[in-house]
Amino acid sequence: MKMKLPSSYLPKTLQSAARFTVIGTTGMFVQTWCFLAALWALGQPEKGAALYYVAFGIGYILEMIPNYLFTNWYTFGTKPSIKNAGGFLVARAINLAIQLGLLPLMLLWLSSWRDDFISYVVIFIGGCINYLVCLLFFKTPKDENIQS
Repeated sequence: MKMKLPSSYLPKTLQSAARFTVIGTTGMFVQTWCFLAALWALGQPEKGAALYYVAFGIGYILEMIPNYLFTNWYTFGTKPSIKNAGGFLVARAINLAIQLGLLPLMLLWLSSWRDDFISYVVIFIGGCINYLVCLLFFKTPKDENIQS
């Protein structure tokens, strides 16, 4: 029995982007929760302090593993492989560089915002670029339905 994905009602060119958004949004919340938990565990370092970046990195790493698996299965309908794992790591390295580059700017520009809101802005911008890089390494699924 096949189950039709909600994204299959979209134009073909937008389907993987819609699924990537679902996975990315979930990952954004996981990363932020892990970031906030790490901030708490590290004794609430001041914004911009070295431990603040350590907490952000911890959230990033803990979110990356399930994100890779769901990016394969749900977003692109592929199986994990050395090729797409390598591509995913390249995309995530670029994403991390963007996020860590944006973080100090957002801390400066949005200094009155809460930590979680700042992280959402940074993660969202990095995620959009991450999708474009991932497209280079993951093939688009031929069948838009989940196989049971």
